[in-house]
Amino acid sequence: MNQKTSLFAKMASGSLVLQILVGIIAGVVLATVSKTGAENVAFLGELFVGALKAIAPILVFILVAASIANQKKNAKTNMRPIVLLYLFGTFCAALTAVLMSFAFPTTLVLVTGAQGATPPEGIGEVINTLLFKVVDNPVNALMTGNYIGILAWGVGLGIALHHASDSTKQVFADVSHGVSQMVRFIIRLAPIGIFGLVSATFAATGFAAIAGYAQLLAVLLGAMAIIALVVNPAIVYYKIRRNPYPLVFTCLRESGVTAFFTRSSAANIPVNMALCEKLKLHEDTYSVSIPLGATINMGGAAITITVLTLAAVNTLGVQVDILTAILLSVVAAVSACGASGVAGGSLLLIPLACSLFGISNDVAMQVVAVGFIIGVIQDSAETGLNSSTDVIFTAAACEAAERKES
Repeated sequence: MNQKTSLFAKMASGSLVLQILVGIIAGVVLATVSKTGAENVAFLGELFVGALKAIAPILVFILVAASIANQKKNAKTNMRPIVLLYLFGTFCAALTAVLMSFAFPTTLVLVTGAQGATPPEGIGEVINTLLFKVVDNPVNALMTGNYIGILAWGVGLGIALHHASDSTKQVFADVSHGVSQMVRFIIRLAPIGIFGLVSATFAATGFAAIAGYAQLLAVLLGAMAIIALVVNPAIVYYKIRRNPYPLVFTCLRESGVTAFFTRSSAANIPVNMALCEKLKLHEDTYSVSIPLGATINMGGAAITITVLTLAAVNTLGVQVDILTAILLSVVAAVSACGASGVAGGSLLLIPLACSLFGISNDVAMQVVAVGFIIGVIQDSAETGLNSSTDVIFTAAACEAAERKES
């Protein structure tokens, strides 16, 4: 019994990143050796993602309410610079995608398969959807994972409880601590969950289905790599005035990897919160900035919208001047910020961007279908970039504020 306890203790205290790497390798090996065996362990990945998605809305609501309720007077949360970083980073991502698409023009073999999806008719509809998300019933917001609504109600309750008795505030602080402990336990199960996810992915698709879209994927992933390894570090350096790569690589390793395999920004919120705590950031700041980032910090989505739209443009032989390309960057950035408010995420916003070039909705939805085909890689990389950048910008803003104060 003691030996079993000792083994579990070693697993709990060991390197999580190393354990996840072992899970990835084991998943690939199992899928290669036995497709049936890989399909049989797929439920492990579903359980892990389900647990993260279940705890994330409660964590956000309780943590935000408790943080604001217990916030000291005149405390600075650094939210304004973080929001500005989110918006600027998303625009830079769209602009980078435009430059990559111009440097490496891509055409598509248009397919069918997205007829059942309904894209928004314009940016007004995206904004309208987001506004109604804000006033969603709080119980429904928690049940459906509507983080805009959860944030709104959490902030409102926190402000209302700001003048409550100390005992009431302590109850919320204790509940917040308890939920955080549950999150830590779930995150320690990440190697097992990712083992199941990787096994199922490789068993179901491998890379055969996406081999025909190699150039399109190269442009997409290349643009995302430039943002992750060049643009984001440059922005962080401007804020903190020191080598940004230790912070960038830490966030990519401990946030980006799990987001890549869960393919869910919502599921990665607990992971990001735990990473912010590990980085010793202000809880008053990251309890709001991380769930907000999962909603509006969408550099990966902006890249997807821009690259696939320009691929459709090249396929149809439409000429694009530089001013129209910049306008596309703005539209893609604004649309990406509202992607979470639209069922289907970034892919269903492609018809909106295509409309700038007079491309019909029928053709645009065929482009969306291409997006679904390469989604195994595209969506994983997009989520990894989006989610890790939430922590990078939050940490950069916090460190910049501390440097000013010292």
